[in-house]
Amino acid sequence: MSELFNTAIVEKRNILNAVRSNSMTLQELRFFSIYLSKINPWDKSTRVVRFPLDDFRRIMGLGAGENIAHFRYTIRHILQQVVEVPNEKGTGYTAFQLFKRAKVEKNENDEWYVEFDAHDDALPLMFDFKNRYFKYELWNALRLKSPNQVRMYEILKQYEGLGKRELTVTELRELLGIGKNEYTDRTGWSNFKKKVLDSCQQALKETTDICYTYERGKVGKGGKWLSVVFHIKRNEDYIDQLTLDEFISQQPEPEPLALDTVGEDGEFVGQTSFFDEDNAPDQSEDYEDEDEKWVRVYGSERMAELAEACKYEFDKDQMSVIFGLIRDLPIPPDRQTNDLRFGRVFWLTDMYNKFLVAVHQAELYGEPIKNRYRYFCRMIENYDEYWKGNLTK
Repeated sequence: MSELFNTAIVEKRNILNAVRSNSMTLQELRFFSIYLSKINPWDKSTRVVRFPLDDFRRIMGLGAGENIAHFRYTIRHILQQVVEVPNEKGTGYTAFQLFKRAKVEKNENDEWYVEFDAHDDALPLMFDFKNRYFKYELWNALRLKSPNQVRMYEILKQYEGLGKRELTVTELRELLGIGKNEYTDRTGWSNFKKKVLDSCQQALKETTDICYTYERGKVGKGGKWLSVVFHIKRNEDYIDQLTLDEFISQQPEPEPLALDTVGEDGEFVGQTSFFDEDNAPDQSEDYEDEDEKWVRVYGSERMAELAEACKYEFDKDQMSVIFGLIRDLPIPPDRQTNDLRFGRVFWLTDMYNKFLVAVHQAELYGEPIKNRYRYFCRMIENYDEYWKGNLTK
């Protein structure tokens, strides 16, 4: 069983790097890189990786305000990650999960840990490969701030030795996990260049061991970009390397996952455990008004306020994930009350309204958004690129 350590190398098969996936969050991409850095690719017995509970929670961004329901949802979402690997003939594919089991338990010292075991079908992607793979030091993935940045780094790092890679725009979007409805309006390509190509270029230059320039490759009608040519080179001008221990120590300190659950007013609500379904409060209590009904549905007054900002479109588990995404963003407190809690509510309300505009525009162009929740999460995850793009307009 593999444990955490400071010096870490990620070794990744090219075929695994080419897998299309648009469901991994930034935290999940980091987690998978950390997992790959903890195994020995030439020893399948290292397939099980154990994380101290608090280390895992910090890695996954589960800091202050997280509850057991959110924690359990995070575990489940990792286990639900499915990859689709094309067969040798290119006529079909095989789909399977990356991980088959997660264990949350106490060790002999009565300390909680989280343990992950790779799926048997995924082992050929992670172990015993002799060629067609690349490697990088883990610290490169730790300072990047969006899924696009992490994936762009891996996509280009694989070709660092060649110094050049040409990808069709369609291939690039698929490798980055960008949905078909994103960057498709009249300003779609200019926004894609600004918020993806240029933003990733700056991030990699500042925080990783490679940098790149890019130019137009194949051209279609009206000068349309059909492919992008990347020129990749070694970068020495980056922020100091960051060990995993340093990264973990910089994350918000998690609050205890207490069995006794209290409400916003400090009053006892109910008793929970890792096995209490949905971490639900005591359902026998009578709720007198509409606000209290939503508190019951979402588990706390704070979560009910955030759900209201999204017009109650998303369920409790989804709102827990959304809260985890916005918690560490530099959202200013409310000006009148100087309260960060209200600042987050107003910010999320504004973000949700922008989301509704994007939904409407997609429908006008005949390409309705298929997964509204996933699209909204990606808007939040790409917060830096989104706002940089708007501020430069």
